[in-house]
Amino acid sequence: MSDLNISNEELMNLREKALCVGLNLTSSSRDTERISIEESMDELKELVRAAGAQVVGEIVQNRSSVDTATYLGSGKIDEIKNYAEGLDATMVVFNDELSGAQIKNIENIVGKKIIDRTTLILDIFAQRARSKEGKLQVELAQLKYRLPRLYGMGGQMSKTGAGIGTRGPGEQKLEKDKRHILNRANNIRRELKEVAKNREVQRAQRQKNQIPIVALVGYTNSGKSTLLNELIKTHPDYENEKEVFVKDMLFATLDVTLRKALLPNKKEFLLVDTVGFVSKLPHDLIEAFKATLEEVQYADLIIHVIDATNESSDIQKFTTESVLKDLKADEKKTITVYNKIDQLNLDVYPKNQDDVVYISAKKGINMDKLVNQIQNFLMEDSYEVNLLIPFDKGYIFSNIKDKYPIDTFEYTDQGIDLVVSLDEVDYNIYKEYVKEI
Repeated sequence: MSDLNISNEELMNLREKALCVGLNLTSSSRDTERISIEESMDELKELVRAAGAQVVGEIVQNRSSVDTATYLGSGKIDEIKNYAEGLDATMVVFNDELSGAQIKNIENIVGKKIIDRTTLILDIFAQRARSKEGKLQVELAQLKYRLPRLYGMGGQMSKTGAGIGTRGPGEQKLEKDKRHILNRANNIRRELKEVAKNREVQRAQRQKNQIPIVALVGYTNSGKSTLLNELIKTHPDYENEKEVFVKDMLFATLDVTLRKALLPNKKEFLLVDTVGFVSKLPHDLIEAFKATLEEVQYADLIIHVIDATNESSDIQKFTTESVLKDLKADEKKTITVYNKIDQLNLDVYPKNQDDVVYISAKKGINMDKLVNQIQNFLMEDSYEVNLLIPFDKGYIFSNIKDKYPIDTFEYTDQGIDLVVSLDEVDYNIYKEYVKEI
């Protein structure tokens, strides 16, 4: 049968079938996680779907502690084996990170592929990364995750098969050559350093041009990319090809994107779209993507996008803020944007505040209010002035023109008359030429 003639039902049968398994710790240590087991399992199932598999069942075990050998205890693992066989599952996905020994022990009992949450997220990233840097970062995270598990994991590490959890370095039979892994990791780090140097050059040029940067951050699937696509339409150079990929799924966008947009006062700013966050995001992945997320550290303003329709929005907000704190970007000026308010079925939308705006990027609701707030935040440390530069001080005009976009200027009998927004340092340098404020 030709691939073109495969039915939807046959396509579903070709997809991997996952049984999702979670542990609900009943001890006091559970209180520190801030996310309920129901919410966490719902997120796990979304991750499975984002990886391209079909969720066929779910099991949650209540325990006071983790079983060191099989995570849930051998009795529960036997139950999972029978349940997985009855559902015709091809793999079992656990909602936490497992040790190599745990994976091997569970695999020996269940007889099916065992995937933990970290492997699942890394697999999604391996599928979605498009840029050279993104692919290198994901591979490095995979190598760091798999290296200490070489001698603990069972069949999963010795196979070169296809499917979720086997992409990337898994195809190289990693357990046979630990030195090869270490060498490859070192090579990736060197390549990433070169990429970082290029980014530093580009960043220095942006700083020289005095173009403010606005970084979009938030939980995955909160609508950051949709918001970016709407904001860049304000720029005269906008065209459809500059829009970023948008899809209603977790981690639709991985690679950092920079695009130009325009404020109401006609000043340019740069928008940075960053990878979305998720609870229990693997530590190695955060570390690997820190270089990319550095763009957030250099931003003049952060827009924290939150899905207003999500019942766990407070927890998602906390997760994002925790990552920003890790990046030392939690003290930056921030506008919190609650997106998708068109789906709330409200007669009256919540009242916007200086640093909180309720919008629908898809429907265009309150987008004008958001843009005005962005302008207010970006311009609050600048001085818009009308300068009159004498002709014998023409070098001053050249210096200003090289550093700032000039709104208007004309040559008059008295000198060069111009309107420009200066930072505080330059305002104090040139204030003697201020014609009016």
